Amino acid sequence: MTRLSSQHWVYPCSRRTFIWGTLGALFAPYLKPCPGASAPGPGREIPLNGPGARYTPQLHAAFVRRKENYGMWWPGEIYDGGAARVNYTQEIEQAAREIGVHAEILSQPLFSLEETQNWLESARKAQSDGLLLVLLDRQQHAWPSVSRALDTKIPVVAFSPVGSSFTTNTAPLAKREGIFIASTDDFSQAAYGMRMLATRAKLREMRFVVIAGKERRDTQLPFFGTRLRYIPAQAFLDEYNQIPASDEARRIVTEYLQQATAVHGPTEEDVMNGVKSYFAARAILDREEGDGITMDCLGALGQTQVSLPCISWSRMLDQGIPAACEADLGACVSHALVQYLFGRPGFQQDPVAETSRGGLIGAHCTCPTRLRGFDHPPEPFRISHHHGKRDAVPVPRWETGHPMTVLDVLLDPPDKPPRMIVSSGKVLDNISVPPAGGCVVSVLARLDGVEDTLDYPGFHQVFFYGNFKKELCAYGRLTGLEVHVV
Repeated sequence: MTRLSSQHWVYPCSRRTFIWGTLGALFAPYLKPCPGASAPGPGREIPLNGPGARYTPQLHAAFVRRKENYGMWWPGEIYDGGAARVNYTQEIEQAAREIGVHAEILSQPLFSLEETQNWLESARKAQSDGLLLVLLDRQQHAWPSVSRALDTKIPVVAFSPVGSSFTTNTAPLAKREGIFIASTDDFSQAAYGMRMLATRAKLREMRFVVIAGKERRDTQLPFFGTRLRYIPAQAFLDEYNQIPASDEARRIVTEYLQQATAVHGPTEEDVMNGVKSYFAARAILDREEGDGITMDCLGALGQTQVSLPCISWSRMLDQGIPAACEADLGACVSHALVQYLFGRPGFQQDPVAETSRGGLIGAHCTCPTRLRGFDHPPEPFRISHHHGKRDAVPVPRWETGHPMTVLDVLLDPPDKPPRMIVSSGKVLDNISVPPAGGCVVSVLARLDGVEDTLDYPGFHQVFFYGNFKKELCAYGRLTGLEVHVV
């Protein structure tokens, strides 16, 4: 299904690696899994049992056409609607298996607006996570059926193969919230639409464990519905202090030291101390039934001798577990969106303007290494101290010239829908720290159309490989998120 032409949407990974449980001018050449219950690539060491991992998104799909022959009206008698229905049914079923959703496909096409209305009512009663309408006709009730679907407030993916629409059909709906129209013979666009529907549902059902403060409480993120379970920071300290230097921990330490291109500063013991935080996080995720994790790391551990969890968070990101720094809930959502939609980890960072070279530096001390995708080898990395000259962190080398995207989900102000800040560009350089100061992973990006980065909006933006600006804009429109393209 992969299309390398920039004129086509492509799956973001190979069919072989499609597993939920766990798109380059416009898209990447691989189809990646979304995290959930099963292990990506090399194997997940933290099996998740959170509500997001256990949930299977429910989609409802139907074909729309006239009951009689097409005749002179588009798509015309030359079009074999029966064969198209068989082919697209197989495509829907294959995509559903790969994405990990249940797609309830109506056994007969919708032959009238009344039939459409009845189908929509049944989908509403079933609390469908999304609707997929395949247009095999341009006439009569075909496009009015899409309008009726949109009126349900259930997000709609409308797949219109060539011959089933003019721009006069698509224009009235193209800018409306809650719909994604794929007007093409390339079903991979519709499959991405299905993935967006599933991502919205997964994000709603998943639970982040938030390690911060002194109180335990459960709440939800407005708009997204994402579950949040706050536990006291002391819980991490208590867990960390009882983690032994086990054979598994020593294996992971050896793995990091052997794979690193160099080790600058940290000792083997420093790496072990960081790996222990990985086991503490694993125990907490299991006990609290979490799908993702975030922690007020500096507030909880900055004044202690306990290692900051930089290696831990990096390793979890490499395994498809959303892990955000500094209890930043917007970053939690950004990480989850990148992983669910594009099957790769993101790098949460502090933005720094670079006025001489006209770029934006993303600087932090926690960065994943499997930047190309969960089933790809890690980028070359060295082991360094954290910028506070304590704790061991992997510092991957980002490929210069590689397309990349910036995403930041802004949750403030709380009385308005969240916003997404989106940019695309290329990796310009890796800044050496030292001799420069700041966080040891410092990636310089040149962003398309951005001449001045001194006032680049947001903070803790997520950098990730691939140009996915168009896909993120589509997700925003489908789900009601305001998108600000910089």
